[in-house]
Amino acid sequence: MNLENTQVQMRKGVLEYCILHIISRGEVYASDMIEELTSARIMVVEGTLYPLLTRLKNAGLVEYKWVESKSGPPRKYYILTSEGTSFLESLSATWADLIESTNMITLKKKSTTKAKKSKEASSTTKSTTEK
Repeated sequence: MNLENTQVQMRKGVLEYCILHIISRGEVYASDMIEELTSARIMVVEGTLYPLLTRLKNAGLVEYKWVESKSGPPRKYYILTSEGTSFLESLSATWADLIESTNMITLKKKSTTKAKKSKEASSTTKSTTEK
């Protein structure tokens, strides 16, 4: 199994959530999203963003508006729709649940699990022999 592929898949799993969160802060230009996602090490490949933004737009979660630029062609700024806001709220609840669930597993100490099983086994043995 390739570690790098697994790490990329983990990042891709949260990419949509992160993009919606960035857009929820206000009108945002795609290159600003790329900069933030890259600096946070969530996304490295620029070509990943545009198809995802198109999918989010087609799903009715985001929309965009064109704004004239002083230094070139008009720029496309993305904003969340009301449906996108509701969707993000649901994803935020799911994210909180995932953090809690993951921490329940990853923060559990190895010795605690062994000690608990050993304690349960000895109490079962005691109660059986006492009868």
